[in-house]
Amino acid sequence: MQITVPHRLSRDEVRERLRSKSGEILGHVPGGMAEVETSWPSEDRMDLAITAMGQVIQGNLEIEDDLVRISIDLPMMLGFLEPMISGTITEQGRKLLA
Repeated sequence: MQITVPHRLSRDEVRERLRSKSGEILGHVPGGMAEVETSWPSEDRMDLAITAMGQVIQGNLEIEDDLVRISIDLPMMLGFLEPMISGTITEQGRKLLA
């Protein structure tokens, strides 16, 4: 699943917002029972792993000049949740980067 969220911020500001708010990801996982791990393999890429409902969802965020590109590998078993997940990520991403 690929999602893009446009922004008008500097890369530094996007990085700061993502770092300071990454702990809030848990609040957006349905059911609230999840573990989220994040890492920054480079200054413009955040990797994440969300464990919920017995499944591990891997993804990453790539910061670009005018957008954040979000890639999520959704397990087949959770494919039916793609529209809900995509909508939530888009909405929360826009709020974060507004």
